Amino acid sequence: MILAGGIGSRFWPVSTRERPKQLLPLASERPLIVDTVRRAEGIVPKERIRILAGRHLVDPFRSVLDDLPEDCYWLEPSARGTAPVLAWAARRLVDIDPDAVMISLHADHRIHPLEAFRETVATAVEVARRDELLLSIGVPPDRIETGYGHVEPGEALPAAGAASAYRVRAFHEKPDAETARRYMDEGYLWNTGIFVWKASVLLDEISSHAPEVAEHLPLLEKSDAAFFDAVPVSVIDRTVMERSRRVGVVRATFEWDDVGSWEALARMRAPDTSGNVVVGSGTAVEASGNIVFAEEGHVYLLGVDDLVVVRAGERIVVMPRSRAADLKNLLAQVDGRDS
Repeated sequence: MILAGGIGSRFWPVSTRERPKQLLPLASERPLIVDTVRRAEGIVPKERIRILAGRHLVDPFRSVLDDLPEDCYWLEPSARGTAPVLAWAARRLVDIDPDAVMISLHADHRIHPLEAFRETVATAVEVARRDELLLSIGVPPDRIETGYGHVEPGEALPAAGAASAYRVRAFHEKPDAETARRYMDEGYLWNTGIFVWKASVLLDEISSHAPEVAEHLPLLEKSDAAFFDAVPVSVIDRTVMERSRRVGVVRATFEWDDVGSWEALARMRAPDTSGNVVVGSGTAVEASGNIVFAEEGHVYLLGVDDLVVVRAGERIVVMPRSRAADLKNLLAQVDGRDS
């Protein structure tokens, strides 16, 4: 299951509802959705890939993924967050195969090497089948990071291969810098949002711990739209993972990053000798540490440091790199026609 229905507002004005960041070449020279699907093809046959997104994204996705079967698109009638859409997908999946294992991927991650990713997921699938746990994939931090949730590993679980598995002692929300440093020192893992579980186990845990979702699942007998119209917006991490006791984590052996804001480009693209990252056409003189993304035209920088400069059509956004994660504050003041 590839979660691909988001807007990616932190990449505005390049990312919009009609062309969200999944269709942008941010982590590589290919659109994020293409990178994600090719990654998934290393785990399962393409016939078992399902892209969860709104109807309006199907044609744009097909334009860059012309080799996928027609039924790979499972269309969510409205965006209600990860808990409802994964509950809906799990219900559909158990109707196909009651013992099916679901691997939930996001369409905005950068992962390498792929062989280590495949090995880690294989370990998670084995543990999910054997122990019937909801598993998160956790990555050892390589920096102090306040923008990610953290997982506190507990008792070790048997696991084959290079990846190790544990019961989860606790999930921790995005910490301040001092707390993130302590988490890193104590061996906590970043919560990647990549999950592996038997679909039936997820539904059991939703029934036990997420009544705000479970009470609306019978509406699926009527229609998908009825369920999505009624269910409240919620995320799987807080609604299920933080409440369930049947939760584990597999310690990944691959490198991972979340393409969450313009700041991420500084970690994913090669900088010039002054630390500037330029995607598209741009020139930086007596300038350092800047991030430039220009879809058209040419951006010139002189004597400025640590800025994000984005040009998309008639829109230009300039902000300090330190405020890249706060771009939604600008969008809140922008007329809806521009967002």
